[in-house]
Amino acid sequence: MISYGLGDAGTGLAATLLGFYLFVFFTGTAGLPAIVAGSLLMVIKLWDGINDPMIGWLSDHTQTRWGPRIPWMLGAALPLGISLAAMWWVPPGDVAQKTMYYIVMAILLMTAYTSVNLPYSALSTELTEDTSVRNRLNAARFTGSIIAGASGLIVTPLLLVNGANGYLAMGRITGTIAALATLACCWGLAPFTKTARRPRCHHEPLRRQLVRIINNRRFLKVLGLYLLLWCALQLMQPVALIYLVQLMRVPAELATWMLLPFQLCALIGLQVWSMYANRHGRIRALCWGGCLWIAACVVSMLLPPLSADASLANLWPTASTDGLRLMALLATIGMVGFGAANAYLIPWCLLPDAIDADPDKPAGLYTAWMVLVQKIGIGVSIQLLGILLSLSGYRSVVEAGGALSYSDQPESALITIRMCMGLIPAVLVALGLVVMRGWPERNSHNQAAMS
Repeated sequence: MISYGLGDAGTGLAATLLGFYLFVFFTGTAGLPAIVAGSLLMVIKLWDGINDPMIGWLSDHTQTRWGPRIPWMLGAALPLGISLAAMWWVPPGDVAQKTMYYIVMAILLMTAYTSVNLPYSALSTELTEDTSVRNRLNAARFTGSIIAGASGLIVTPLLLVNGANGYLAMGRITGTIAALATLACCWGLAPFTKTARRPRCHHEPLRRQLVRIINNRRFLKVLGLYLLLWCALQLMQPVALIYLVQLMRVPAELATWMLLPFQLCALIGLQVWSMYANRHGRIRALCWGGCLWIAACVVSMLLPPLSADASLANLWPTASTDGLRLMALLATIGMVGFGAANAYLIPWCLLPDAIDADPDKPAGLYTAWMVLVQKIGIGVSIQLLGILLSLSGYRSVVEAGGALSYSDQPESALITIRMCMGLIPAVLVALGLVVMRGWPERNSHNQAAMS
């Protein structure tokens, strides 16, 4: 459990900082327009559309004494750390030159990331066939991810006071942790992977692989759920700092710290929903968490902003109006994190049921499509955010300190920010709950295949 939890610590730290800060880094420090930043991240995900199924298939067909997954993780650990550090450097040149640099670095980064994270994700299905143990493995996985992400959100504000140099230092630290955590995970899991279940792979053409996936209705349900939940989560993450500073008028030096309650409440939520799922079922846990998430999204749309003269000095006394508004904002952020923990946990707890419904059980293939859908969700969400902000007249802020600073925004931009934090994610989560209606809540590998 400890070794498996370490496997997502490095990549989880990277994903957290990329999710919260990369869009802001592109627009606020690298000087890219919002629509260019969103388009750039969408192009990154198009590459993932190619490498996910390819690496999943290659991983399924890799044969070593340690199984098919560990060699991929070992080989990609150092490239992951190096490319992650390089992603946070601001190169000289104009917008076109910077964009080209980030495209190249992102292709290298996401190829290494996939080579680590996809084989690693497949292991939760192969290490055991017990549903409750699989749930615990996924809880351990995302516990490691969120603890690492929360640690990053604690350290990052201290580094970003140095502007572009702070981002570069953050990248170096993150890259080092990602490489070392991956190597430690491989060392700890190697004895168990020697006896883990291995896929029964046939050299079938791509068309038959796609037919296999399309005919697995159980997998299509999980895929739809994961896409909707991650679109909602990844739309909220990059707009969170913009929402706090530009809409809620939280001082910039405090706003970066206010991302921490989300991570901490998500960590608590993981443990609660994992225990609840083992006792009462994964779908019931999904429904309760999803409803809480939707309620928090609605509240975030209705919260009033702080006053124009709000500062750190007059925010903390809870007797003041701004102090009460800040407490309400913190509570709402915590609610979002607690409910959104389901987006991390439940789809991955349901995936083994879908894999077990396939007689060949090619975990790498199915995991590849799960990771692909996750990345498509990230790319589509950020592209949508960039388009909506640009159409609304949002004014990008380029500030030497590398953090957001408040600037007057048109009313259309403020309404768009509220929709991206509230209405759109709430609708997506609600659709995810609808998709999972009728899911059989039991060990599905004993049921008829492809039912």
